[in-house]
Amino acid sequence: MAASILLHHLASGQVDHFISREGYAMRMRRKSMLAVLTLLLIVSAFMSACGSSGGQDNNSSSPPAKNNEKPADPAPGGKTESPPKEQVFRFNLHSNPPTLDPGQAQDTVAFAVLNGLFEGLTRIDDKGEVLPGTAEKWDTSSDGTKYTFHLRKDAKWSNGDPVTAGDFEFSWKRVLDPKMEPAPPYAYQLYYIKGAEAYNTGKNVDPNSVAIKAVDANTLEVELEHSTPYFLSLLSFQTYFPVHSSVKDNPKWASEASTIVSNGPFKISEWKQQSSLEMVKNEHYYGQDEIKFTKVQMSMVDDSGSELNMYESDQIDYAGMPTGRIPNEQIPILKETKPDELEIKGIASSYYYLFNNKQEPFNNVNIRKALSRAIDRQLIVDKVTLGGQLPAFGIVPPGIAGEKGEYRSEHKDDYLKENIEEAKALLQKGLEELGLSAMPEFTLAYNTDESHKKVAEAVADMWSKNLGIKVKIENQEWGVFLKNRTALNYQMARAGWTTDYNDPMSFIDLYMTGSGNNDIGYSNPEFDKLVREAKQSLDNKERMELMAKAERMMIEQDQAILPLYYYTNVGLKKPNLKNVFIDYQGMINYSRGYFE
Repeated sequence: MAASILLHHLASGQVDHFISREGYAMRMRRKSMLAVLTLLLIVSAFMSACGSSGGQDNNSSSPPAKNNEKPADPAPGGKTESPPKEQVFRFNLHSNPPTLDPGQAQDTVAFAVLNGLFEGLTRIDDKGEVLPGTAEKWDTSSDGTKYTFHLRKDAKWSNGDPVTAGDFEFSWKRVLDPKMEPAPPYAYQLYYIKGAEAYNTGKNVDPNSVAIKAVDANTLEVELEHSTPYFLSLLSFQTYFPVHSSVKDNPKWASEASTIVSNGPFKISEWKQQSSLEMVKNEHYYGQDEIKFTKVQMSMVDDSGSELNMYESDQIDYAGMPTGRIPNEQIPILKETKPDELEIKGIASSYYYLFNNKQEPFNNVNIRKALSRAIDRQLIVDKVTLGGQLPAFGIVPPGIAGEKGEYRSEHKDDYLKENIEEAKALLQKGLEELGLSAMPEFTLAYNTDESHKKVAEAVADMWSKNLGIKVKIENQEWGVFLKNRTALNYQMARAGWTTDYNDPMSFIDLYMTGSGNNDIGYSNPEFDKLVREAKQSLDNKERMELMAKAERMMIEQDQAILPLYYYTNVGLKKPNLKNVFIDYQGMINYSRGYFE
């Protein structure tokens, strides 16, 4: 979702990793009440004898949760009812979410949390199919431009207030409000709605000109500029999530657990900034009977080795992407030692490097082309990433729908060829055009992650050997990294994008002039024209051809970005963990998960 990803993301950035903290206690599961009581007695005796458990953090404010059965209180008459079962799902976030405001979020860390806290009008299953969400049904006009959504009457916020059509109207117009600070990065995703772009860009100052109308408490009418085949899928994206009307009175509402009111399967119970985050089951959620996890606990560790240790010591139940990482060098070993727990699957995500197109020497297309052609992508995926990734020569990854089948199969990414001699010639040409005698040393930035570091080191080494260029690689904390990219405060930087919806447009429109996610300073009127025509076309074949032309222009002609590889999702999942999956977007979906 971008988103896409994701960042959109991977933002996608978006792929990052877990880490464990010293002192987390081992979590143990036992199915019978007798086993739990026996275990507690043994641990108690051991602690009395030795003075320390050796696993519990003395600074921890609460004991670690256990996925087990707990003794029930005696029922009237001296009888004991069947003990309730507590199910706690634990995974890691590689960093603290920069924000939990659906209108401001732009990274996979925040998205992973938001997907548990909030719910849009629709939901998406593991295959990308649209399911009813807060809207139980909808009607569509014959020309595909008008939608009438009927909200569930039992949909409620975590504080018990009803979720209304007015909440969605307020939330969407809030994202489009040109006065909102900072400007929502995904406001453009609402431009499909009639009047949305004009309002967001200040051409029309009347919010009522946007075709979003709450007819009554449970009915929402939306009119689009043009028929959009993937609009229902878009509605499951985080920017379309509703927010409670109380947020207008508290600009900092999304940074503290106590002020976050949500409408999804879970509600936030604790948020220790830079440390951990916990959610509990939302008792007001309309589908609470489908929710089996009583708690979802997230640690925040930025080291992939520590994350793997956490998984192997039973401190987390899932490790790896999209919110964490498995050390690349461990993947071949895990294929042998944990074949039933290691999951590697292709996802609709791309990994690439950004050029600051406005800064010399990267404002020169021949310099950009030289750097792109001097890289051996196959060597990177074979020797560095080790997760079955595919070399990328475009931005749209495999798995995205095309005219009849898959877009990438119908439109090959033959936009560039690796050629060292050609790269040398292009570099020399670019330097002459800039009046430079040699390529100046520059910095390649990446968010702190051992895997990203290894890729950057490999690429820098190729540039050094093949072009004689000196490159400094620099890691940055996730939040700082995102801010620097958005502000174009970099020379080259890592990026990734996970699709926001199942259409090439999720990747293609990222770099339109003025896009909230255009963090490279790229602007080409011809490219913009192709993208607009694709958005307006009602013919799917024509749409795909226009997007393919735009992609070719951005990569082959302008080399606006430097594609590296198409992601695979590499993760470890406990054998008894069911219905927690990585969807086609590369997002973790745990809302209907459970332990067997």
